[in-house]
Amino acid sequence: MPTIRKRLLIALGLLILSAGILTLGAAGLLGPLQDVVSRSTVGIQSGITTAFYNLRDFLTAPRNLQDLLLRNADLESQIARLEAEVVTLREQAAEVEVLRALLGAARQQPENEYLVAHVIGRDTSPFLHYLILDEGSDAGIRRGMPVVSQYGLVGRISEVSSSASKVQLIIDPDSSINARVQGSRAEGMLVGLSSGGLELIYISQDASIQTGDIVVTSGVGGSFPPEILVGRVISVHRRDYEYYQTAVIEPRNDFTQLELLLVITNFTPVDIGPLEGAAP
Repeated sequence: MPTIRKRLLIALGLLILSAGILTLGAAGLLGPLQDVVSRSTVGIQSGITTAFYNLRDFLTAPRNLQDLLLRNADLESQIARLEAEVVTLREQAAEVEVLRALLGAARQQPENEYLVAHVIGRDTSPFLHYLILDEGSDAGIRRGMPVVSQYGLVGRISEVSSSASKVQLIIDPDSSINARVQGSRAEGMLVGLSSGGLELIYISQDASIQTGDIVVTSGVGGSFPPEILVGRVISVHRRDYEYYQTAVIEPRNDFTQLELLLVITNFTPVDIGPLEGAAP
């Protein structure tokens, strides 16, 4: 009997509690409690969702570190290939610009025939005196042919093999070229200096030469065609007691930066030495 009575009392209490909760809910007095319960539920759901996505990412990620390394190596290979293509395109663009400039220079003297050659070697001494080109006798190059750039005279072919040729630069101390000052038409001998510069010697004392005057080949002597640009006068040395005056010439070319050159192939040097030494 005591047990039955106890159960009835518990049931009665639960009934009264339920009725009270319903009454409070209907009156809106359980709002704060509902908010607390709702926030707790949302937090639990958010945690479950995060855990789910983390598990999914883990299951769908590369199962083997080797796979990830292979993917990375493939991407690096693609990047290296694209970088190489960019370098090649830039070099081609630069070469096109040089060729366009060379074409412009060639059009100024249409009577000449030209062969384009790449510089493949340089003098290793402190002062640059020669260049090596990638064209030789197989391409029609012969000893003595003039070599020019888009800026002016570079030198002349001094040695030739079947597939390459050597250019003696105008700044070589063994080089001598008949030249003239464009304004005054004063003529002299253009010689290379051991320092790598140029000097115009044997200029008449009566000739008027100014700093900035342009110097070109004269064609005298038969070694070079006339009117090829050489450089400009940067200083003049004249003494009244000397037979001649001299001028220091700044070359138009930077010989350390040359990459593409033109060989004038239809010019044949003329040897007038026997005529100059002939008796009258």
